[in-house]
Amino acid sequence: MDSEEDMHDANDVESMDDEFYSGGAEDAPMDYYCSEYHNIDEDVEVEYEEDEDEDDDDDANFDFVEDDADDSIDIESRRAEQNFTILREFDIRQRQEDDITRVSTVLSISRVASSILLRHFNWSVSKVHDAWFADEDRVRKTVGLLEEPIVRLPNARELTCGICFDTFPRDSIKAAACGHPFCSTCWEGYISTSINDGPGCLMLRCPDPSCGAAVGQDMINSLASNEDKEKYCRYLLRSYIEDSKKTKWCPAPGCEYAVNFEAGSGNYDVICFCSYGFCWNCTEEAHRPVDCGTVAKWILKNSAESENMNWILANSKPCPKCKRPIEKNQGCMHMTCTPPCKFEFCWLCLGAWADHGERTGGFYACNRYEVAKQEGVYDEAERRREMAKNSLERYTHYYERWASNQSSRQKALADLHQMQTVHLEKLSDLQCTPESQLKFIIEAWMQIVECRRVLKWTYAYGFYLPEIEHAKKQFFEYLQGEAESGLERLHQCAEKELQQFLTPDSKPSTDFNDFRTKLAGLTSVTKNYFENLVRALENGLSDVDSNGACSKTSTKNVGGSSKGRGGRGKGTTRAGCSSRSADDTLYWSCEQCTYANVKSATRCEMCNQQRR
Repeated sequence: MDSEEDMHDANDVESMDDEFYSGGAEDAPMDYYCSEYHNIDEDVEVEYEEDEDEDDDDDANFDFVEDDADDSIDIESRRAEQNFTILREFDIRQRQEDDITRVSTVLSISRVASSILLRHFNWSVSKVHDAWFADEDRVRKTVGLLEEPIVRLPNARELTCGICFDTFPRDSIKAAACGHPFCSTCWEGYISTSINDGPGCLMLRCPDPSCGAAVGQDMINSLASNEDKEKYCRYLLRSYIEDSKKTKWCPAPGCEYAVNFEAGSGNYDVICFCSYGFCWNCTEEAHRPVDCGTVAKWILKNSAESENMNWILANSKPCPKCKRPIEKNQGCMHMTCTPPCKFEFCWLCLGAWADHGERTGGFYACNRYEVAKQEGVYDEAERRREMAKNSLERYTHYYERWASNQSSRQKALADLHQMQTVHLEKLSDLQCTPESQLKFIIEAWMQIVECRRVLKWTYAYGFYLPEIEHAKKQFFEYLQGEAESGLERLHQCAEKELQQFLTPDSKPSTDFNDFRTKLAGLTSVTKNYFENLVRALENGLSDVDSNGACSKTSTKNVGGSSKGRGGRGKGTTRAGCSSRSADDTLYWSCEQCTYANVKSATRCEMCNQQRR
């Protein structure tokens, strides 16, 4: 029977709120960020300032009590709260050696045999033990661990190689556990070819076609070249990570760290030592609060040709003769197709230009088109063209904002690095303030970086939110708007207002204390906005009931987070929710483009996707 650790597949864990956004870690609000932007192995002290009171002034002049004795966070305690462990090459080798030793000790077999067993069972010690004690003979036969040799070599001075059939002195003949004799030269060629073919060499068997005896690492070390031995060791190390369900390599380019993930937490976000954050479940960049399915659809849509086709449909017309799409780039209605077609036609009615002239309206109009349009001849084509144009505009709207927040996040990361390495020391000298008391600036930039990531993915979420769910859409847009406006104020304060204190002629003043109060307050309020947004999205906007109204809990949460915005929190129910209810029985939403189709339609009228 599998142990508990093997019964839990890390990829099947259900999503849950983690401490950062669930509100359960308010005493240490920056724990989530520290692991991303600091090397966890370094003894880094991260200090915090707590603020609870928020003013109702739109200028965001927040009053709060500063704690001069900032809290320091112990690195080891932060590690204990994580559901993942970052592994260096040394750590991987150590774990691998420990597992081999455990199996070798318990089963009373050699380390080479233990390594072969573990590779076969994907480096699961418990599975090796279970299978071995259930049926040892069967396991030995399956993996090729023979207790007795199949061939007994004669007691002769010379033996014949089973591959080249030449005769060699006895000490030049080598054999695996099966006893099949082959010369050293043939063994070296066989092993070298297998290693250069790839990781399959880890399950190397005897060269005899009828034999399944395993070739262990001891023979590799004695017969392979140094280069091949190094490759084999590299394959062996990588197999420890790649064959296990609980470990993965960090997907960042050039990163050589691995991640061991503990099942059961529900939070898929992983932050590597290289500062790259990714989702354990799908290995894309970290994308909470959006689920992996939505991210996959969004990435596919960004890279697919569907939007190119929508653009062609919305901005071009087919040549009436050769059917190639043509874009109109000048004001005249007289169109000429490109060679070899060269067909001349009217842009409006698509008729031959030979039939046009002054009598049909000249170069800038077409009487035939107007008459045909009134008769409904072009209704279907125009309708599809208009639908394609609306779909393209909608996608462009969300994509531009998604990409813009990605660019802003990259810029914020660069600014954070600049602040940590250059500006913090300079600011400390100019304001005569210890660097330990300027950590509120670093915390603000960390908040900006993380909020930009969250805000970016909310636009992917909004794109796939069905149009017919009006109440949820309005509630989502309200929460997104509140969070975005709060983030913009924080970003502007950290980026622009700080500059006046970095000039060479800047001197210590009370203005810097006011700036400190404002920036720390904005950091706290922005965090609250994004907590509300993430919590709502992870719950599927369930606070909006079936009648299109917000629940009292939702109104209270959002209203509370809007405190300090000139009383906007009181209007949460009106702004965030709609009393209109979407009649789900009349429409169905396309999974590809989210267009609301009539119930009788079997294919999407926008993208022609089959209804599922």
